[in-house]
Amino acid sequence: MTTTMIGLDPLAGPAEEVRHFVDDEIVPHADEWDRAERIPRELLGRISELGLWAPFLPPEHGGGAMPWTHVGRVHEEVGRGCSSVRSLLTVHTMVAGTVQRWGTDEQRARLLPALATGELLGAFCLSEPDSGSAADASGTVAVADGDGWTVTGTKKWITGGQIADLLLLFARTGDAMSAFLVPADTPGITVTPLTGMMGTPGSMLAQIDLDSVHLDAEALVGPENWAAGTVMTGALDLGRFSVACGSVGVIRACLDACVDYTTRRQVKGTGLAELPLIRRKISDMVVSSRAGRLLCAEAGSLKDAGDPATIMASWVAKYYASTAATRASAEAVQIHGANGFSPEYPVARLYRDARVAEVIEGSTELQQLTIADEAYREARR
Repeated sequence: MTTTMIGLDPLAGPAEEVRHFVDDEIVPHADEWDRAERIPRELLGRISELGLWAPFLPPEHGGGAMPWTHVGRVHEEVGRGCSSVRSLLTVHTMVAGTVQRWGTDEQRARLLPALATGELLGAFCLSEPDSGSAADASGTVAVADGDGWTVTGTKKWITGGQIADLLLLFARTGDAMSAFLVPADTPGITVTPLTGMMGTPGSMLAQIDLDSVHLDAEALVGPENWAAGTVMTGALDLGRFSVACGSVGVIRACLDACVDYTTRRQVKGTGLAELPLIRRKISDMVVSSRAGRLLCAEAGSLKDAGDPATIMASWVAKYYASTAATRASAEAVQIHGANGFSPEYPVARLYRDARVAEVIEGSTELQQLTIADEAYREARR
């Protein structure tokens, strides 16, 4: 597959091609994909052609060495168009980033070029039916069997699970956790689509059951029995960063929809755009989008610098942007009135998608605890 890496202006963020791609090929179809609960293969192919699956990878592995600050802007733009598409980028980023950071030389050489082009699509397999925010993979067990591992368990709510080629799978190994790279067509794996989801239904979620699945020893990625503090932490950090950036995109989409609607809509001869309460809501969206983008830029800059403080910066960015997106989308529905509940307007989809962002990659409540813990640790230094 021929891949053309999109260039970036170092000051402006994503190039015009990204914005045009979103405006021309995503925005007009997002509601249709939401109803169909599926992103067409043609669109996934266009992402491959534009080199947007894993542009942060180095050129020797098929990427463009794109800075994380610019990757964040790409995910913001895609999130502005469709959160389901952004969700696929999110989990693929988590898998590709994990292989880049923790993979062996053989795993990098074998997997990264295909992950860069989208020839292999990745899915992040941590959540389980009863795990909630515990994220300890306790229901999936990998047992050493001499020449590898035998894995049994169930993963649920797996974004992109219906179409993924490569699973980043977390399992219990004794009293600890390990991570594995598993081809989705490995014998013993059953993929069941999850439909009727309230938000991001186009991200093609699935339940993945593993029935005595045999893995070679080379499937292990990262240190055995230490995945919780290494592979999982790093992957979730990339996921939170992507969700934060995508949430900024949702705020921008709400702002665009509301400015357009209130410019055209009148009540008793007065344009909605002239009403003070409407203008206050619009102002809040403007400020939220700009504040969220700055928080995301901080997290991206710290990633580019290799600074471990990026972990907390991603927590903060995700917490702020996801909650702000929920507020903005709720106000967008309110501004649209009854039309806000209609499939003819995008704001109902934006509201449902924003709510997802407050749950995935660490719930809002978990973030509140984590961020406060950091504040107390800093106070004791």
